[in-house]
Amino acid sequence: MRPNLFQLVLLLVLPFYSQSQDQSKFTSLTLPKELAENANAVVRQDDILIDITSYNRFVHTNTRIVTVLNKKGDDDIGAVFFYDENTNIKSLEVRIYNSLGKEINKFKKKDFEDQSAVSNGTLYADNRVKYLRYTPIAYPYTVKIESVVEYRSTAFLPGWRPLEGFYVSTEEAEYKIQNSSGVELKVKTTNFEPFGIEKLSDFHFKASHLQALKPEAYSPNFYVYAPRLKAALIDFDMEGVRGVNYDWKTFGQWYNDKLLFDTQVLPETVKAEIKSLTETASTELEKAKIVYEYVQKKTRYISVQVGIGGWKPMYAEDVDRLGYGDCKGLTNYTKALLNEVGVTSYHTLIYGSDELQNFDSEFSAVQGNHMILTIPHEDDYIWLECTSQTAPFGYNANFTDDRDALVVTPEGGKIVHTRKYLDEDNLQTTKSKVDLSNDGTVHANVLIRSFGSQYGEHYFLETSTKRDQELYYKKRYWSYLNSLRIDKTQFENDKDSIMFLEQIDLSLSNYGMQAGKDILINPNLFNRYSNVPPKYKERNLPFEVERGFVDEDETEIHLGDDLVVEGLFNDFELKSKYGWYRISVSENDEGNILYRRTFKLNKGAYTKEEYQEFRDFLVEVSKQDNAKIILKNKS
Repeated sequence: MRPNLFQLVLLLVLPFYSQSQDQSKFTSLTLPKELAENANAVVRQDDILIDITSYNRFVHTNTRIVTVLNKKGDDDIGAVFFYDENTNIKSLEVRIYNSLGKEINKFKKKDFEDQSAVSNGTLYADNRVKYLRYTPIAYPYTVKIESVVEYRSTAFLPGWRPLEGFYVSTEEAEYKIQNSSGVELKVKTTNFEPFGIEKLSDFHFKASHLQALKPEAYSPNFYVYAPRLKAALIDFDMEGVRGVNYDWKTFGQWYNDKLLFDTQVLPETVKAEIKSLTETASTELEKAKIVYEYVQKKTRYISVQVGIGGWKPMYAEDVDRLGYGDCKGLTNYTKALLNEVGVTSYHTLIYGSDELQNFDSEFSAVQGNHMILTIPHEDDYIWLECTSQTAPFGYNANFTDDRDALVVTPEGGKIVHTRKYLDEDNLQTTKSKVDLSNDGTVHANVLIRSFGSQYGEHYFLETSTKRDQELYYKKRYWSYLNSLRIDKTQFENDKDSIMFLEQIDLSLSNYGMQAGKDILINPNLFNRYSNVPPKYKERNLPFEVERGFVDEDETEIHLGDDLVVEGLFNDFELKSKYGWYRISVSENDEGNILYRRTFKLNKGAYTKEEYQEFRDFLVEVSKQDNAKIILKNKS
């Protein structure tokens, strides 16, 4: 009988794995001591073979051995397998070994839990997941996983991360691609040389003895410095839709022509309505604002992960009818409405996160986790976050700002950098008037104006409950103020200038520290910097300030009749490449105290050797923010 294709794959694969498997990997006694340092789990062996047989088919074979050192490492065994109608888990087996290497449990495919892969906030999805529910009886233990998975779609070729994440070491790992499809394959590696990763052939790599990394304050995204491999076919299939991927231009053109072309039809009534709403608008920008506000009022965000790889948007008419959509659906719906009123816009694929992550401009492939809309405007672009019901028009700080993204046009795709908010853009001003009574009681009125990225950290208060607002001020923003009572709040959200105003009336009791008849008080009541990063004996990672900012503060303190100024501190100024800081305190003719403060933290990327100097700068800022003045009680 002739062997079938699956049997042929196994015949090719078995020699690869039989040579690399090592029985000593099953016991924790053979674990190199240095790999256990800073690790919750150690990948003892991870052999990956990807066999591409056609532009629309590949088989992923994996033998994986992981020693779990503690409870935190349970999630690192990797016994989770996602599948759908284009993904077939051909075989799956798990063996568990105790610390001495004795087999204590065995699981087959049928023993895995099986459920929908729908996350919280997802309305529906067509993905499912098999996962192993295993409760260890002791640590350390070792898990061996053997799997063969067949994919009938090649748009998402598995890449390779030989160092998988923080607190995970790798003893040995191999990644190999066999390509008999006749389709050109491209691979890109980054950060391989610093980690000593071997290139055995064009598509075969080996990693050995990679020690676990610990996260460190201000360190950039893990992918920036960790070793990583990406792979893609020039001619690929995305769940039945054939694509071409020579570069970003051809990839973007395929996406536009094949996945977007038939999705923007709207009901005639909606066309008439949006044209009526915008008929008095004199510019394209005014029309775009009206459309954006229309979408915000009419729709809400719900994750929908179905269709072609979760990449084809819902039809615009369905979003209109249902009143919801995911990022792709809402972006597509907004674009359809803009089309009707003659405003050009483009779908844009991007990595959405508060951490900065770029599209790889040098390697075209399926990338990104989010979609926004781009409107060309003069010599620049306006970026629209279509999933938000509250964001101002064109505001994209803190989630899609300052990163490379793929703008999809009818002529093809192009990499464009989204808006970068300058340090000065991220301004917050705080002005306060304080009445300090003889007994230490404080009554204050505080005005906070926030712009740029700092706007995004405050404007949510407008729609928060009174209880949540109070918790925010007491437990988070002014957590250092004891006996704080919020008496009144009032907010103004100016979406045109993108400014958020907070007006807070508050009171404190027993403010200051009594020392005989002297009272020590900190005149900086409302903006103390306390986010001093930790000290490291040896810093291992570079660091980055992803978003700089400027704070300007002014406090006027009116003293009670029996209080007089006994001593003030000197003005202080500190300048460095990391920022600028200045404080001053003075007494006016009426005997009141005027405190002024400016703190600028510069955006920038730095080497690990500069970290101590950076930390020293912030330590000094924090120290000066807690400087005291001396008052005397005459009574």
